[in-house]
Amino acid sequence: MLTPGNSCARRPCRRSRSAALLAAVAVLLLMQTLALWNFSGLDSSASRERREARGGELARRRLQRKGDTRIPPPPPLKSAARNQLHADSYHSHRPKEKLHSESNNNENSVPKDFESVDGNSNLARRPRPKLKPDKARGAAPGKDAARVMEAKKPHLPRATAAPAANVSGSVPAATEAASSAARSGRKTPQCEVGGKEAISALSRARTRECRQQIVEVYCKHKERALMPERVPRYCPVEGKVSVNVHWEESPADVSPAAPVRIAFVLVVHGRASRQFHRLFKAVYHSSHFYYIHVDQRSDFLHREVLHLVAKYPNVRATPWRMATIWGGASLLTMYLRSMDDLLKMDDWSWDFFINLSAADFPIRTNEQLVGFLSKYRNMNFIKSHGRDTARFVRKQGLDRLFFECDTHMWRLGDRKIPEGIAVDGGSDWFLLNRRFVDYVVNSEDALVTNMKRFYAYTLLPAESFFHTVLENSALCQTMVDNNLRVTNWNRKLGCKCQYKHIVDWCGCSPNNFKPNDMPRFQSPQQPSRPAFFARKFEASVSQEVINQLDSYLFGPLPAGTRGLHSYWENLYDEESDGVSGLSDTALGHFHAFARMGLSRAAQSLQGQPHDHSCRYASVNHPVSVHLYFLSDQFQGYLVRHQSLNRASAQTETLETWVSSKDHYTVPNPPPTVNRLQHVQVGTDWDPKERLFRNWGSVMGPQDEPVAVQRWSRSQSNLTATVVWIDPTNVIAATYDILVDAGAEVTHYRPPLTAPLRPGVWTLRVLHHWNPLGQTRFVVSPLEFHRQQPIQREDAVRLHAGPLRNSYMEQSFHGLNPVLRLPVSLGAVEEAEANAGLTGAPLRRWIDSLLQIHWGASDVCSLGPSACSVMQLCHMTTWSANSPDPKSDLTTPSQSGRIR
Repeated sequence: MLTPGNSCARRPCRRSRSAALLAAVAVLLLMQTLALWNFSGLDSSASRERREARGGELARRRLQRKGDTRIPPPPPLKSAARNQLHADSYHSHRPKEKLHSESNNNENSVPKDFESVDGNSNLARRPRPKLKPDKARGAAPGKDAARVMEAKKPHLPRATAAPAANVSGSVPAATEAASSAARSGRKTPQCEVGGKEAISALSRARTRECRQQIVEVYCKHKERALMPERVPRYCPVEGKVSVNVHWEESPADVSPAAPVRIAFVLVVHGRASRQFHRLFKAVYHSSHFYYIHVDQRSDFLHREVLHLVAKYPNVRATPWRMATIWGGASLLTMYLRSMDDLLKMDDWSWDFFINLSAADFPIRTNEQLVGFLSKYRNMNFIKSHGRDTARFVRKQGLDRLFFECDTHMWRLGDRKIPEGIAVDGGSDWFLLNRRFVDYVVNSEDALVTNMKRFYAYTLLPAESFFHTVLENSALCQTMVDNNLRVTNWNRKLGCKCQYKHIVDWCGCSPNNFKPNDMPRFQSPQQPSRPAFFARKFEASVSQEVINQLDSYLFGPLPAGTRGLHSYWENLYDEESDGVSGLSDTALGHFHAFARMGLSRAAQSLQGQPHDHSCRYASVNHPVSVHLYFLSDQFQGYLVRHQSLNRASAQTETLETWVSSKDHYTVPNPPPTVNRLQHVQVGTDWDPKERLFRNWGSVMGPQDEPVAVQRWSRSQSNLTATVVWIDPTNVIAATYDILVDAGAEVTHYRPPLTAPLRPGVWTLRVLHHWNPLGQTRFVVSPLEFHRQQPIQREDAVRLHAGPLRNSYMEQSFHGLNPVLRLPVSLGAVEEAEANAGLTGAPLRRWIDSLLQIHWGASDVCSLGPSACSVMQLCHMTTWSANSPDPKSDLTTPSQSGRIR
């Protein structure tokens, strides 16, 4: 029976509604599954708020296992687009290898054309690569490269590794965080932590103290007790103020009647002490002051700086040291503390504050800089982002709450910009006059105090704090939109999200200058845009441009200057680092390199079996290791080690120079059309500078190698197949790369299952299964495990290769006939026997493998030697102990300069 107004019978309608409900539930579950692939995207603040409750399910599951029991289910998410692997991109199915922990050199992270705004969450699962151009994909025998097996799915990042859970409730403050607060006497925050970003931060933080701090910051922010809601503006002028200054150098500018005095704050880290010495020589003058902060983790460089401080009365090092990180709030704290110190130094009377890093170098002389600043002594020189403030806020993450602990900047959610002020920002390299420095350090007005509160929880605060305070203060009319620097931005290469291991955001970094950039420094400058410094320079990438700039500013060094084109950079120092500062792979290699040097010394006694004057035995671990470059080309490692002379029974300190051999080959006869120029395999690939930071490709069984191909440009695209072959002819991986016509570099890290089998590996590059070129590389066994001689149990586990010879989920065994790779039972048996070696047999195996890729070029002694043919290190041209006048620090001349 039909009722009025109803178009269906009651039972069919009920069934229809039930079916619709079931369908809705099914769609909900499907969308929850798809949600794992879309934790971040470019969206508005409102859409980010809607995501707060839905993206953190997996991190909630992890916290639940720690004692948090009430977790709400996530609403459905949109399906995300899959990640693309471009020919010049860097992709891995595994967590990223560790980058240098001392990446604390903050840069302007928001160049005007960098559009990666909300892809800045590092919480998303890495999507599976599609089989499109510029993708790496598995190859199958007998098929065209466009029809290949799909690569292995990527692993989940740490924050999303747990399966989704369908539970209800909300996440309270973590149990152990609360107990930690009780033990420390702090009040436990009375709030429930929600939102995927805060929950993810809690799940990833390493220490209990950091987790407790995250909870406290989150709860204070939720209670609106953390951020100022309104801040007064004291600038008497409406809108943004920027004074235009002009500079056309004249004799009066070079020699002003009342020259300003400058306080240089040098913020340095890393190990490039000789490059730092060259910067110091270039900017030094006895009339100015130099305050040096060395990162807390850079003990070797700190020791070098203390030697420098002892030599010059106008140079001091901060008595405190901080472990500052890229984008961290600690960098602003370090600057403010340095400014406070300088203001309290009664014996240092300075007019301007200038911050420099070791990657800076002057492009004008000190006299020119002093003449310019003396003319504009009341101005503050600071580079602004431009006109689009809303865009700057989004890209810079100023509308997000960040907190630094565990040497990481954690993203905890959204926040609002305080009302009443105009937010500004740009570069964190600036020149500020003393009056403004005193204001930001000592003022207790509402602008300064509230901005210090706001920027304590801000990403990249040094790139915005000084700008915002200056623009809104009574000193706003002293702002010059120019930080007097030339920065080498390459947007395509510099915006690679290379700091995700230390900050929950993406950023950009300048590239290093090269010799062909010299015209940018020598050409006449626009009077309205003068510049006195440039960045970045890195001598291990190109020292030649520093040589040219040094010669341009101060005149060439005398003809025949020793070491002019040589560069040495310390990699390890036993006194400052200890053996724990080396990985097991590096430690084993350096021991093997030392043995190569002893073998070379003994070879000088060929035909004299009873003469032991040049025969040595190794003693202890290496003393130091240096990288050696000549004319901007890596020449090898310099390993300093102590060895016992068998003839004199005395211990001598020797230095061995080992250089690597290139094993790239092309087929014979070569293919008629071949764009491939070179193939290299290594670790620690730097996509910005397009080089391996692991110089010489020192690799062990637990490393994650990257294959890099360099191509010549062409008129057409090319599909290349890359094949990885282990020492027993097991095909570990194969994939295709579409090489664009204009591509110069392609690189990819396949998701190989560790441990890699030690031995000589082969990497082949083919086109339609015809060889284009190949290279061989060595995966060395480990002589040490946790800095101790490896035991048999660990050796078998680490040297036997992956379980069932499966480097990936796919088996590529069917490709062996296509690639003409015979399965050698002898090689398999030899690999199995070698896997259990320890002691002297293991060392012989390591030495035999490394001799394929490395060779001892020379050896010298730091002191008198019983070996009559042994040369002294300071007499060579290659030793780290040989003369290096360009980096030596001498007494100032009558002019007050060193250089």
